[in-house]
Amino acid sequence: MISNLQRNLTMLTDFYEITMSNGYFQYGFQDREAIFDMFFRKIPDGGGFAIFAGLEQLVEYLKNLKFTQEDIAYLREKGQFCEEFLDYLLHFEFKCSVWSMKEGTPIFPYEPVVMVKGPIIQAQLIETMVLLTINHQSLMATKANRIVRAAKGRPISEFGSRRAHSYDAAILGARATYIGGCAATACAIADREYGIPAVGTMAHSWVQVFDSEYEAFKNYALIYPDNCIFLVDTYNVIQSGIPNAIKVADEILKPQGKRLKGVRIDSGDIAYLSKKARKMLDEAGYTDCKIMASNSLDEYIIQDLLVQGAKIDIFGVGESLITSKSNPVFGGVYKLVAVQKGDTFLPKIKISESIEKITTPCFKNVYRFFNRETGQAIADYVTLHEEQVDDTKPITIFDPVATWKKKTITNFRAEPILTQIFDEGKCVYDLPALDDIRQYCKEQVDTLWEEVKRFEFPHHYYVDLSDRLWKERNDLLEKISVK
Repeated sequence: MISNLQRNLTMLTDFYEITMSNGYFQYGFQDREAIFDMFFRKIPDGGGFAIFAGLEQLVEYLKNLKFTQEDIAYLREKGQFCEEFLDYLLHFEFKCSVWSMKEGTPIFPYEPVVMVKGPIIQAQLIETMVLLTINHQSLMATKANRIVRAAKGRPISEFGSRRAHSYDAAILGARATYIGGCAATACAIADREYGIPAVGTMAHSWVQVFDSEYEAFKNYALIYPDNCIFLVDTYNVIQSGIPNAIKVADEILKPQGKRLKGVRIDSGDIAYLSKKARKMLDEAGYTDCKIMASNSLDEYIIQDLLVQGAKIDIFGVGESLITSKSNPVFGGVYKLVAVQKGDTFLPKIKISESIEKITTPCFKNVYRFFNRETGQAIADYVTLHEEQVDDTKPITIFDPVATWKKKTITNFRAEPILTQIFDEGKCVYDLPALDDIRQYCKEQVDTLWEEVKRFEFPHHYYVDLSDRLWKERNDLLEKISVK
C-alpha cells in the first residue's frame, strides 16, 4: 500500500483555508466546533448513480496531519499570519470526528458522503484533500463501473497509465477502477502496492524490431511459452497477424504442450476483424485462444461492438477510463451545515438563485431502504443525526423540492449507510482489503434496479429528506428570506 507517509500533504490546501483559519483563530474560534458535509450535485455521464471511492487515502492523510518547521517558515514569509496562529499549527493535533460512506457504495446527488465534525479550523483546513481524494477516485470508480457493465461479464483491463494526468492519478486511478470492477491493470506499481493483477505482453515495437512478424512471435514464445498473447495488428491482422500467431502456436507452443493464450487487436474495424480472427483460430484448433481488443474504447463503443456480434473476450481500456474523458470532473463540494453555539449546533444554509445550489443544513444521517423480499434498493432517506427510522411500519417519503410527489414504502429494511471513521481524531474504522471493497461494490450495485443502471435516461433514484429535516431546512429558508 502506498502511504502518504512518503510525503507530507498537510499543506495541500487552498490558500483561503489558511487565511480563514488564521481569522478564526484571531476571533477566538479555534475551539468552536462546526460540521461540514461533502456531497455532489450531478452524476457523471448522465448516469443513474456514482461509486464512492478514495476513503483509504483520506484516512491515511488524516492520520498523518502535521505542519513541519518548513511549512511554518513558508507561512511566516507570507507576512499574513500571527505568530500565535503559526504556533497553533506547529502543534496541530487532529481532533475531528468523521463519518463516511464505505468505499464501493453507490451514491447519489445531494446526500452527504463524508461528514466532518470538530474544531472549525481543523474541519476547514482539510477541505481540499477531502474533495481531491474522494472526487478523483469516485470519478474513476464510477467510469469503470459503467465500462464493466457495458462489457456484459467480459473482463476489462485498465490500460491508461500513460494517459493519466499524473503519476498519482495513474496509481490511484488503477486502484479506483479495480473497485469499480476492472479485472486488471497495465500499471505495474499498482500491482506491487495494491495487488491489482498486472497484465501486458508486447507493444508494436517488439514486432517491428525483428526482421519479420513471425520471428517476433517466435522469439516471444520461446521466452514466455506460458503467457503468449500476440499483438496481431502491426501489419495486417487477417493476412499475417493471425496466420503467424497460429504458425508459432503450432511450431513452438504445441510441441511443449503449451497453448496460445490470446491475440490482441489494437486498430481497424475491430468487430469485423475479431469475427474473422475467431473463425481462423477455431479452424486451426485454438478455440480456447482469447481475443482481446483495445484502441480508444469506452462503454458506448464496447456496447456497439457486442451488438455487432464482435468475438471479443477481453477489453483493454485506456484514456477514456483513466481520465473519464467524456466527463472528467466529479463535482463534489464541501459545505458548512452547522456551527456550535453553547451546547447546541445552529443549522447553517447556503442559498442561491439556483435551486440546485441550496444546501441542506444540520448534522445528518443517511439511511438506505431495501425491499425485504427482493433486496433491491428503493430510496435513500436523509435524516437528522439523532433520528431513528422504524422500518416495521410504512413510511411516506416525498421529493424535497416537488413536495407533492410522494411514495409510501412498506415491507422495507432501513440501513444506515454512513460509518464513523474517526472519533475526536482517533481512527475507529478498520480499512478493508481492496478485494473486499471490490466485491462489496459489486454486491451493492446489484441491489440497484436495472432501470437505475441504464446509460441513457436512467430512472431517477429517490433521495428524500425526513419530515423533521425538511422542516428545519424550510424554516431556515423562510427565516432568511424575511430578513
